[in-house]
Amino acid sequence: MITLYGIKNCDTVKKARAWLEHHKVDYHFHDFRADGLGEPLVKKWIAEIGLETLVNKRSTTWKELNDSIKDNFNADTAVAVIVENPTLIKRPLLDTGTQGYVGFKDAEYSKIFN
Repeated sequence: MITLYGIKNCDTVKKARAWLEHHKVDYHFHDFRADGLGEPLVKKWIAEIGLETLVNKRSTTWKELNDSIKDNFNADTAVAVIVENPTLIKRPLLDTGTQGYVGFKDAEYSKIFN
């Protein structure tokens, strides 16, 4: 099952959802602000995508974190911080069941689904 993770009011998530619907891709939308995230899923994404790619350090959420959390942010501490602050994740996150992708670009989605 293909799952698109994000928050429903994000413009990039809206573009990705519109692309998937236009191309008749069957998917499930998971709003991680409303539906939350669990540690196993975050650990999977860190292993699969990489911590630096997964986390948006330009986000408001990142900027609002306590400096001690940011200074000690690494693979050991990241899971708990991300679960508590899921909007740290770059959006959208597309999980095809075999691979995860962050962000949205029409050309990239075309490659994924062709």
